[in-house]
Amino acid sequence: MKALRKTLDQLHPHFAKGGKFERLYPLYEAADTFLFSPGEVTSGPSHVRDSLDLKRMMITVAVALGPCGFMALFNTGLQANRAMQSMGLTQIEGWRGAVFALLGLTIDPTSLLSNLVHGALYFVPIFLVANIVGGLWEAAFSVVRKHEINEGFLVTGLLYPLTLPPLIPLWQVAVGISFGVVVGKEVFGGTGKNFLNPALTARAFLFFAYPAQISGDMVWTAVDGYSGATSLSLAATGGVAAVSEQFTWWQSFIGTIPGSMGETSTIACLMGAGLLLVTGVGSWRIMLSMLVGGLVTSSLLYCIGSDTNPMFSLSPAWHFVMGSFAFGLVFMATDPVSAAMTRKGKYIYGFLIGFMSIVVRSLNPAFPEGVMLSILFGNLFAPLIDNYVVQANINRRLARQQR
Repeated sequence: MKALRKTLDQLHPHFAKGGKFERLYPLYEAADTFLFSPGEVTSGPSHVRDSLDLKRMMITVAVALGPCGFMALFNTGLQANRAMQSMGLTQIEGWRGAVFALLGLTIDPTSLLSNLVHGALYFVPIFLVANIVGGLWEAAFSVVRKHEINEGFLVTGLLYPLTLPPLIPLWQVAVGISFGVVVGKEVFGGTGKNFLNPALTARAFLFFAYPAQISGDMVWTAVDGYSGATSLSLAATGGVAAVSEQFTWWQSFIGTIPGSMGETSTIACLMGAGLLLVTGVGSWRIMLSMLVGGLVTSSLLYCIGSDTNPMFSLSPAWHFVMGSFAFGLVFMATDPVSAAMTRKGKYIYGFLIGFMSIVVRSLNPAFPEGVMLSILFGNLFAPLIDNYVVQANINRRLARQQR
């Protein structure tokens, strides 16, 4: 490590102001700060001191996503191995099959290693394309604007692949992350200035631009030609009875069901939530209020019931473990940039997302999964909510002064 540190120090003058590669300093700085903690300290007048900077915050979120990443590998491979076994297939086609054979693995849903490797053969390429393409856009804007590459993309590059199905074409992964980074963030000034979550913006773009590759029953299991319905699509057509025939509540809670690669496991999301809450990175107010909003709304619909809408038969407990509700609650709604900032605003913001998630999911048959759209809807209203809270506080203080 000392040799690497020495090499970077020797390269620094070439990228510093006046150096031959001054315009490429953001690239050097990104590599330096990724490998080592910055050695500079703030000097001058008094300033706010806090051990939590952007880099530490983003790394904490990345670590919290670890359980979801593990489930993305394991469950993607598990669903593919189960499907291939049921279809009587013994070999994976193409380069993935060559890698699988090279490692001496076989199609075995009971093998942890077989499931992890099979899942990695689909998840890793998507992850690499998303991070390489998105990272290039980040670097390009940093070089043009002459500022450092922010660590904000570290989390976007993790969240975005976890929200995708395993069979999505890689070129669509690249197009989606390009839209999310450029239109969802950089055109507004970059990290800290965007009012939409970039990962969700990218996912929403793919949902509306290429619905055939992001929805339906054919995209959730990494086996061409295999139809595997998600719990939400089953619920939309047959209610809780149809879901219970295919999956148990416990399977849904663990996450061993078809769905987006990193969103199926509620328990993995809860593990991440624990770390975010202990470290203070995630807002417990937003998590709690979104949970309450979802539970209250789903309870009302469950009590009302419906002879024509099967979604009304889902209890609040089922809603909590289906789709991306838990994933959105823990990692998407709590985005510190696009979420509400005021304390009261966070309660309103979270409740609004929870309410809208169940409303869209249950009352609109065209969108059985409403969490993504609801969080983006909440992002749009977050500035208005904060402004309302601040103005209400100002009006109360003025009223007290006039007494």
